[in-house]
Amino acid sequence: MAPRIPALVALAVPVLAGVAWMAASGAPAHYLLINLSALGLSLAWIAFGRRLHPGRAFDTLTLVLLGLAFLPLLTGPTQLSITGNAVARWIPLGPLAVHTGMLVLPALCVIASQNERFGIAIFAAMLVAVLLQPDAATAFAVTTAAIGLYQSRKDWKLGVVAIIGFLATIYTSLHGELAPAPHVERVILDAFHASALTGIGLLLAMAISFLLYGMGLQMERGTRFALAGSFFGFSLMAIMSHYPTPLIGYGAAPIIGYGFALGLLNEGTT
Repeated sequence: MAPRIPALVALAVPVLAGVAWMAASGAPAHYLLINLSALGLSLAWIAFGRRLHPGRAFDTLTLVLLGLAFLPLLTGPTQLSITGNAVARWIPLGPLAVHTGMLVLPALCVIASQNERFGIAIFAAMLVAVLLQPDAATAFAVTTAAIGLYQSRKDWKLGVVAIIGFLATIYTSLHGELAPAPHVERVILDAFHASALTGIGLLLAMAISFLLYGMGLQMERGTRFALAGSFFGFSLMAIMSHYPTPLIGYGAAPIIGYGFALGLLNEGTT
């Protein structure tokens, strides 16, 4: 269990900090319940899940995750962006709309970092999905994940993916920005407006998570850097524009997404 403690902390600290902020700022009670429920399920998976090694199950999971990435294009729901473009980047789950990129990209980062043959193709497929949705936050998260993995693998093709991802980020940011929803987007800015100490506290919680992804987890360097890169990309876009704040803001998708990815790193076989 001891090697899994950094992963548990990396997920729990920002989620609990976000729940505390939502409670203090008057968020609906079900926001807190959903985030805490997602955290409980994710922590259980991290604690007791088993590592998935390359093989048939590994390949099947990859196809399922990529299928989910494209699913919103078929199912909706669809909203109109500020510029009037149709945006579809959520999976309907009962009364919830789950952000697809934050749900699937963390696990795909783990898979891509451990699959030199198809890792580039996985990132490329995600960029196609986010261009169609469009979703600048996930586009930038793919970009920064590719940069993180490049730091370990030094594969020029990852550099090309990062360049294409950056261009995709610019395109999707011009076509897919939505009006902000309270406690989902602009969380850090709203926290600073309430109190500088509160804003700094939430940033520190996110920084702890980022540092643990990059340096504290018991996993290969490339996997750590890809996960940390994706979290950095999501977080920076959330601060710069109207995109969900991962782990801190309301939303089960990043909690389940990063929790599932971290559970895949446990020792053992499936």
